[in-house]
Amino acid sequence: MAACWRLLSRSVSVVGHGHVCRNVLLSQTREKKRWMKAYTLIMERKRRIEGDPAPKPRSQQPNWDYHAEVEAFSARLKESFSVELLKTAFVNPCYLRSEEERRRTLGLDAEGAALNLRDNTELREHGQQFTLNFLKDWCKSNFPNLPDVGVTATVGHLTGSEVMCHVARNLAVEELAMTAEFPVPDDILQGTFFAVIGALEQSSGAEKAGLFVRDFLVTQLIGKDLFDMWKVVNPMGLLVEELTRRGTALPEPRLIQSAGASTVLPLYFVGLYSDRKLLAQGPGETLLAAEEEAARVALRKLFGYTENRKPFDFSLPQEKPQTAASRAVASG
Repeated sequence: MAACWRLLSRSVSVVGHGHVCRNVLLSQTREKKRWMKAYTLIMERKRRIEGDPAPKPRSQQPNWDYHAEVEAFSARLKESFSVELLKTAFVNPCYLRSEEERRRTLGLDAEGAALNLRDNTELREHGQQFTLNFLKDWCKSNFPNLPDVGVTATVGHLTGSEVMCHVARNLAVEELAMTAEFPVPDDILQGTFFAVIGALEQSSGAEKAGLFVRDFLVTQLIGKDLFDMWKVVNPMGLLVEELTRRGTALPEPRLIQSAGASTVLPLYFVGLYSDRKLLAQGPGETLLAAEEEAARVALRKLFGYTENRKPFDFSLPQEKPQTAASRAVASG
């Protein structure tokens, strides 16, 4: 509520011993506009009828400098991008087609409607191939016991549209992407992020691009369960195949504990034994569900993807200090 203080009167009186007393009288005045309530109701009724306004891209709003924003993107990520390559990575083919069509509708000829821009198709393909190869090598080096099907599922999860778009939106790639429609569709945003990775690989080399992929994509595995990414329909069958390949005795399920078997919420604990050794145990509302959960726990142990595994090492590789013998050999 707006209000102001109005000066009503001001008088000066002289008190004994030469002191001066100033009396200032103030009163509060309401400044509530009469038309504000009616205007607010009308605008709210209009919003309900017409719906919320369509979102506008940042480039169509005031105080926008595209070149400065592209350079700020590179500086914010602390990466050495080539400015021209980075600008090319943000140009999608759909934007070129829509802009040329818009120019033709304004009456420009074919030569005047053509844009002197190169789209990100080549960078997108290059970045996608580099990302897939890097993630596959990283998974094999960190999870050597994980089969190829699990590696493919993990890489597919990290390069899927959900994870890629989540990372791209948090890095403000959507604000810089030049597309035909806004908000940017997931498939186009995913391709734009691949193009950014390709631009970084061509600007700074494979090592810097690999660290970028590791820092922003591999970290999405933290807190993620293996079988949330890898959909296994028959975990018991997969466990039998894995144990057979390793030459271990086949698993035998045994009921370990049960509670509330005659109630609507029963609980069973099934243990899997191999050569009289407990492999894993798992709970379930039925014996079959408990057996499948125990098989999943055993597979996590065999593949080295348990919840209490060693955390990922995302620190930078430290150079080993040279010894006196190595320095002597290097100096000749």
